[in-house]
Amino acid sequence: MRYPFYIVDVFSPRPFGGNQLGMLPDARGISTQGMQKIAREFNFAETTFVFPPENENATAKVRIFTPMAEVDFAGHPTVGTACALIYGGHTSDREMVLEENIGQISVLVEDLETPGENKSDIGNLQVCSLEH
Repeated sequence: MRYPFYIVDVFSPRPFGGNQLGMLPDARGISTQGMQKIAREFNFAETTFVFPPENENATAKVRIFTPMAEVDFAGHPTVGTACALIYGGHTSDREMVLEENIGQISVLVEDLETPGENKSDIGNLQVCSLEH
């Protein structure tokens, strides 16, 4: 099965700056073990995996992995995932609620008028393959 992903440069006005984040906008069908393998392959500080929300007031469910383990919450993956959801056309809502292991996180995304001139820049959509 193939899964699209983004490489997001969080807190940077330009590509290859800031904190890198791997982000899969639709991780349905990937096991926990598969998510850990993908995070290890990216080898960024964190990689996020997005799922449909479990609660109707939320925008998405997000699981965060380091190369070694799943974590309950981390700041730059939360910010980067929110920006990538907007840039990638997965939501147009700049005020969102992300369900993370720690609970629901409210996020307000600002300054997205011109990609590349804001707090986070998203790279090109890529595709990865995952064998079961």
